[in-house]
Amino acid sequence: MTGQLVIDPKRCVACRTCELMCSFGHHDYFNPRLACVSVFNYEYAAVTVPVMCLQCDEASCAAVCPTGALSRNADGVVVHEDAKCIVCKMCVSACPLGNIAYSPITKNVFKCDLCGGEPKCALFCPTGAITFVESDEVLAKKRAVADNFKKTLEEA
Repeated sequence: MTGQLVIDPKRCVACRTCELMCSFGHHDYFNPRLACVSVFNYEYAAVTVPVMCLQCDEASCAAVCPTGALSRNADGVVVHEDAKCIVCKMCVSACPLGNIAYSPITKNVFKCDLCGGEPKCALFCPTGAITFVESDEVLAKKRAVADNFKKTLEEA
């Protein structure tokens, strides 16, 4: 994979720009319900976290797809092909984080495709809570963010 999205929850201010830019970039609508990213508000810890597709190594969404509409492209990104999809929504149920959705407007399933290597959510995030990093930087950055997030939740 050429790159991956990394989240820093401490930087997220819940502006939801990521949701708006994602929905507009994919559907030409400013509608958070059509976004491939969702901002989760954890009020108890006073933390907001953008949640999106993790591009799992063993993607359960792709494993349950009966038509092969979900597969890895040459860059290693799990992508959805509308032409192959029968809209059974099994992938929606299979995603452990709920990062595949159904659009009542387009009548199709959709998920993050990393915008072809230039994710709008990261590009327009005003605080840098979402960044797109090269694959060799991903593991170290993920560990640091996970440790910080865990520490934040323990302090609450």
